[in-house]
Amino acid sequence: MFFFLSKTINFLTMPLVIICVLLLLSVFLRSVRWKYWLLRTGIALLLFCSNDFIVNEFMRAWEVPPTPFAEIKKHYRWGILLSGVTKSEMEPKDRVYLTQGADRVTHTFQLYKERFIDKILVSGGSGSLVDTGKREADEIASVLVMMGAKPEDIITENNSRNTHESALEVKSLLAGQSNPGECLLITSSFHMRRSAACFRRVGWPLDTFSTNFLSHKRKFTIDVLLIPKLEALGAWHVLIKEWVGYVAYAMAGYI
Repeated sequence: MFFFLSKTINFLTMPLVIICVLLLLSVFLRSVRWKYWLLRTGIALLLFCSNDFIVNEFMRAWEVPPTPFAEIKKHYRWGILLSGVTKSEMEPKDRVYLTQGADRVTHTFQLYKERFIDKILVSGGSGSLVDTGKREADEIASVLVMMGAKPEDIITENNSRNTHESALEVKSLLAGQSNPGECLLITSSFHMRRSAACFRRVGWPLDTFSTNFLSHKRKFTIDVLLIPKLEALGAWHVLIKEWVGYVAYAMAGYI
């Protein structure tokens, strides 16, 4: 039930969905007063959410900063790579399709090749409401092998459907053969706060390595300050999804 509700709430909190609802109501409602305020609110929200400078400031504050490789002074036995970067619905089915978060995978491989981590544990099953049968962890593992990782250095956890379940499954797999101090958590920067909190909650606190940054350096150019951008709406969707997820996890006792 929690899994279904979380997906539903994520959809209902999408900025573009809210804007469309406001604009549609402004067309179909009979009250002139309500039509006026709904139209103004919808347009104002559209301008706000499509402003690159505004969303970038919020994203910069939320994302966990990157760690330069030169500043990693510790060696880890395990790199814990959280999935969520494949597109299982794509055709044909004879290859793996990665999303814009692909550097979760490539940066993990770089950590492995440069010997910051010895082995990789990929965690994640199916995150879709409709199970397609594919498991993200297995797909990502196959990509890592194609990139040059040794199959014996990769294990997968493909049962979890969300971050809370990943934390439980990873702890169950590694407890008795490793400890949290030997593990490095790897996921997207905007997802790291919730991910790290989940692992702390189950008693498996980890060092972190952020990837897949959506923010950029602060700019004061005309295109950033004034020109509406579709990418800004997408960034707000990601950010609000994480905020809602964080609150929902806190209410459920997952963090």
